[in-house]
Amino acid sequence: MPANAPVALTIAGSDSSAGAGIQADLKTFSALGVYGLTAITCVVAETPGHVSRIEPVSANTVSEQIGVLFESFPIAAIKTGLLFSGEITLAVARALRAHAEQTKSAPPLVIDPVMVATSGDLLLREDAIDCYERELFPLATLVTPNLSEAARLLGEPIADLRAMHQAGAKLAKKYGVPMLLKGGHLAGEEAIDLLFAHGNVIEFSAPFFRGIATHGTGCTYSAAIAAGLAIGLPLEEAVERAKKFVTATIAQHHTWKTASGAPLHALNHSPDIL
Repeated sequence: MPANAPVALTIAGSDSSAGAGIQADLKTFSALGVYGLTAITCVVAETPGHVSRIEPVSANTVSEQIGVLFESFPIAAIKTGLLFSGEITLAVARALRAHAEQTKSAPPLVIDPVMVATSGDLLLREDAIDCYERELFPLATLVTPNLSEAARLLGEPIADLRAMHQAGAKLAKKYGVPMLLKGGHLAGEEAIDLLFAHGNVIEFSAPFFRGIATHGTGCTYSAAIAAGLAIGLPLEEAVERAKKFVTATIAQHHTWKTASGAPLHALNHSPDIL
């Protein structure tokens, strides 16, 4: 990483197993040549496939973390992950808006609306969803919902690629910001994502790897996009590079065994996987 590396900020939760959240974001930033800063919103006790406890950080502490970083670093891009509650979401939105008003500029903002863990555990309180829509989405350069999150935002299921096209168009129109609808949960041989931006729809696809029980793909994907924006890539190129990176982290995943002998997988965020 060069001495004057671009700087990106992740505002998200801490994952004790280091496969998702702040830890995955920092690994991704580093692998892609970006210096990572953190504002931690909550501490999550989890392993792949299981969340046992979430403890939020106070909204004031979240705001303070963001504020001191803006005062000291030339932040070139921001991503948000798990924000947990409406109070924290509002604090983040206010901190970002205050910085933009003070400096008359704002770094690109990638919002990963983390609602449910890969394990199925609920991560986001209901009041936070309304705050996302009202306060945070209007500030976004890109929002990156998966199919479950998009279905929650629209109030309708998304069952196939055709429904993805319809849902993504509705989301982009509803919120007035670019949307990357991630289709990794669909059945099929390809993991297809759709970028809705500036009236265009761009498809990104990669092989779907079965039998790999990882978590943190959404965190890694959005962090990789933010890293691309931090170095000045246009949005489409940032998404394209991020898609290749997250695909490689899955394909070249780490494997261990638990005490019971069951396989344990984790994404491989090594800098040399691309």
